[in-house]
Amino acid sequence: MEKVEKLPKILVAEDDPVARRFLSVTLAKWGYDVAAFGQGEEAWRALETAEPPVLAILDWMMPGMDGLDICQKIRADSRAHSAYVILLTARDNREDLIKGLQAGADDYIVKPFDNRTLHARLGVGLRVLRLQKVLADRVKELENALARVKQLQGLLPICSYCKRIRNDNNYWQQVENYLSEHSEAQFSHGICPDCFEKVIRPESEKDQAKGGEER
Repeated sequence: MEKVEKLPKILVAEDDPVARRFLSVTLAKWGYDVAAFGQGEEAWRALETAEPPVLAILDWMMPGMDGLDICQKIRADSRAHSAYVILLTARDNREDLIKGLQAGADDYIVKPFDNRTLHARLGVGLRVLRLQKVLADRVKELENALARVKQLQGLLPICSYCKRIRNDNNYWQQVENYLSEHSEAQFSHGICPDCFEKVIRPESEKDQAKGGEER
């Protein structure tokens, strides 16, 4: 069975109760968890929470804090700045479009609009949010990898004779044990040519000579 993607929470800020109801019902039918507000101040408080909605549909013209004000606050706040914002407005000239985008909106829909336009624009927003998550996960992986690499940097106390390394608990460990604990390195044991000539070959020759004497 194909896995159905759970849609994210979406915020709607619209002072017209009819339009707000229409948006809420439509978005809920599409599978979104909708948080609708009639005032900009209420919407902004919802976006200030620890886990704010990642999608927002904001009406430009609202009394008090309007859509542009909310856009600017979103981009200035570290908790909500990654939200994808669609601005709704009856203004359709180029200057207003530029002004809305400069304020921090990601997209812009001119009223009146049909459901297909809204659905398509939300689809773009979802793709952008997915890409942001993938990039954020990759960055986290790189940060973790760098943290592991940094664990092996700096001055390591190593015994001049047995070549064991002293850890932070003043305990001397074999090199491979130390590296295994502080990195993702794995070891396979072998014998280098120098050790073969210095250790293995003399021992082998000694055993062969001893075997000859016994015979």
